[in-house]
Amino acid sequence: MTIHMYTFLAILASAVATVGPRVLPFLFVKKINLPSSVLSYLSYVPLAILTALFVQSLLKSDPGHFPTIQLLPFLASLPAIITAILTKSLVAIVIVGVVSMVLLRLFL
Repeated sequence: MTIHMYTFLAILASAVATVGPRVLPFLFVKKINLPSSVLSYLSYVPLAILTALFVQSLLKSDPGHFPTIQLLPFLASLPAIITAILTKSLVAIVIVGVVSMVLLRLFL
């Protein structure tokens, strides 16, 4: 299999366009002391992203209709949410969520 120069340059440009915006802010912020209010604000970003991903996985959307809740992911999320409240351990949450989904798919 041969690779053409155009394909190689497209892959290289895509890599730069993907890695650049992820790495450059860390390099710039590393040398700057941010105010505590900014750091406090930024501490909520991972929670907001994970919440958006979680809710997106629970909802099913069809064009022209309101989103509906998918039953199996919703039921599997309940033990995971309880585990999150009790343990605050990401590993435990993932394990309980995966096991819950496996058991629900096995029996329903």
